[in-house]
Amino acid sequence: MANYTEVTEFIILGFSDLPEMQLLLFLVFLVIYLIAMMGNFLIIFAVCFDPHLHSPMFFFLMNLSFLEICYVTITVPKLLAMLITQYKIIPFTECIIQMYLFLSCTDTEFYLLTAMAYDRYVAICNPLRYIIIMNWKVCIALVSVAWITGFLDPVPHLIFTTKSSFCYSNKINHFFCDITALMTLSCSDTYLIEIANYIEGLLLAFTPFLLMITSYVFIISSILRIHSAEGRRKTFSTCSSHLTVVLLFYGISIGVYMRPKSSYSMDVNKLLNVVYITAIPLLNPLIYSLRNKELKGALLKATRRVEPYFSFKINNTQLLAFVTASQQ
Repeated sequence: MANYTEVTEFIILGFSDLPEMQLLLFLVFLVIYLIAMMGNFLIIFAVCFDPHLHSPMFFFLMNLSFLEICYVTITVPKLLAMLITQYKIIPFTECIIQMYLFLSCTDTEFYLLTAMAYDRYVAICNPLRYIIIMNWKVCIALVSVAWITGFLDPVPHLIFTTKSSFCYSNKINHFFCDITALMTLSCSDTYLIEIANYIEGLLLAFTPFLLMITSYVFIISSILRIHSAEGRRKTFSTCSSHLTVVLLFYGISIGVYMRPKSSYSMDVNKLLNVVYITAIPLLNPLIYSLRNKELKGALLKATRRVEPYFSFKINNTQLLAFVTASQQ
């Protein structure tokens, strides 16, 4: 690879093929961004200030909520600015940083979801030893490993991309600096980047996925041994929600980053990334929170704490009705 680049800035095309829908897209992404930020910030606030939620499960959930905030903040504000101003130029360095941070958050989520699956495995399969096994030192260690490893994994991609030369075009047919879109613009050999993608996918993403599936095999086996039908229903409801997010997250990740370059489609990739970046941060507070009675109560308390700082009054009765309807 050449140790230089002929391109000093990129032009992100975004959704320029839909000129008449720019304002509508801006409003849609703005609403999604605000809801995702509000929902995940409420989870963090509730877990931090409610002593009843100071447990491993909610500690992992708080980290996941913070990660989802990072997800949408890395990509969506820049997209909103481009949609409203139509200024779509991004410097090379900023583009590479955005790519690296996005990949880091993706890898970190792999490991956080694995830690959450392990937490549920211990809670359901070894309930009597749960407090001993999932002590705070173990929880902090699992979260630290997830964040550190997640930010170290994309370093090879960062090195290979910065050493690539981009001489064909500087127009990125995407709405952010995605590595697969950058690869299509490189006039250098992208073989090493593709190899790094597959190695990371097989070793660093597929291995946590196998661990999660193994955990859920034992979890489901333990659920089936529960004599109470109501107990089975409640336990399976919590686990099925987490498993749904895992399958969605991994399914989209494989579709985006594990496809050969020959089968790469810009339109399909943009569609998958829209779901990847916007839907998953929205699902986090919805699936993990609204179906949890303890967190619902904490969220109601949180609204009472923040209510004096707003000019309007929050109707807790209506909020409780909305939460109950969402649970159903």
